[in-house]
Amino acid sequence: MKVIVIDDEPLARSLLKKYLSEIEGIEIVGEYENGFEGLKGIAKLKPDLIFLDIQMPKLNGFEMLELLDELPHVIFVTAYDQYAVKAFERNAIDYLLKPFSPDRLNASINKVKELTGKPTEMPELKEFIREHEEQEETIDRIAVKTGTKIKIIYNDEVEYLEAQDDYVMIYTSEGKYLKQKTMKFFETHLPAQSFIRVHRSYIVRIDFVSQIELYEKDSYIIKLKNNQTIPVSKAGYNRLRNALNF
Repeated sequence: MKVIVIDDEPLARSLLKKYLSEIEGIEIVGEYENGFEGLKGIAKLKPDLIFLDIQMPKLNGFEMLELLDELPHVIFVTAYDQYAVKAFERNAIDYLLKPFSPDRLNASINKVKELTGKPTEMPELKEFIREHEEQEETIDRIAVKTGTKIKIIYNDEVEYLEAQDDYVMIYTSEGKYLKQKTMKFFETHLPAQSFIRVHRSYIVRIDFVSQIELYEKDSYIIKLKNNQTIPVSKAGYNRLRNALNF
């Protein structure tokens, strides 16, 4: 079984590798300290299994998995509390709660060996990732895949978002990026003091709005600082009035 370890803590990686080296039939083919390098390693080495830390800087474990075209088998390595662990158990996702013992590691490996089918055919992993994202109160960045590269878009770089069927187009001064998410997700998770949904198809960054114009009777548009115009629904207009106090 080809294994990759992805964890930003050197001591955690060393201990995990030590335990894995004592298990027959395991080959450690790579180790990485962040999600960016982990993505490259997975694409190159095609592991059967990855041990993945969740709380990593720049790109956390869930953001990394979301950007993969094909999911490998995953054992999460986490310091999450018991409340979060219940989510793992409910979705039949295996995890190692730090600190863990060699016996607990062996049990996780055996569980993976018993799995049938490819990970991409196992909906519980994707459902678990979705549930975790829904629990997040606010986001401060959006990770998107553009070609072979990963782009991190911070909130203050976002100008506006537009619905595109099952995707959302994110517009910045550098270009536009497609993300497989819903407008509802961004409406709920982008900070309300900075972003507002002005139309069922549009969310704008409030401080990027230049002016609000009457388009026709009881209908408005907003002009952004890049001169782009966005339609405003009646509900969106009321939200703007509340946000801007006019």
